[in-house]
Amino acid sequence: MAKLVKVTFLPMGKTVEVDLDQMPYKGHGQPESFLDIALNHGLHLEHACGGNCACTTCHVVIKQGKELLSEAEDDELDRLDLAADLQLESRLGCQVVVERPGEIVVEIPAWNRNFVSEGGESNLVGTSAKKED
Repeated sequence: MAKLVKVTFLPMGKTVEVDLDQMPYKGHGQPESFLDIALNHGLHLEHACGGNCACTTCHVVIKQGKELLSEAEDDELDRLDLAADLQLESRLGCQVVVERPGEIVVEIPAWNRNFVSEGGESNLVGTSAKKED
């Protein structure tokens, strides 16, 4: 049976539909996490630590569909305590895994959106390298 999921990323309003059983793992974060889904669909979700639960740059807020997701583990909760703009439904996009089919809405917090929209570059190794003369 296919695991069909529809995820809407706010504020860009981009909705992706995916069969998680068929989606290839992109090597960052947990397989079938929001980070994995975003990378598979060309959406930017900052993940400075490579999705290893060592930072909070992939912080998202679950707006709809919490019941379809994995429970937060202690490592994620400890890291979230350090996140900017922490909210009751905050999760790390690299750690929260979609476990059941359905519709989910997640929001990328303003501090992270603003960084990207104002020309900030990803902190990932190799993505912001500039040639020097």
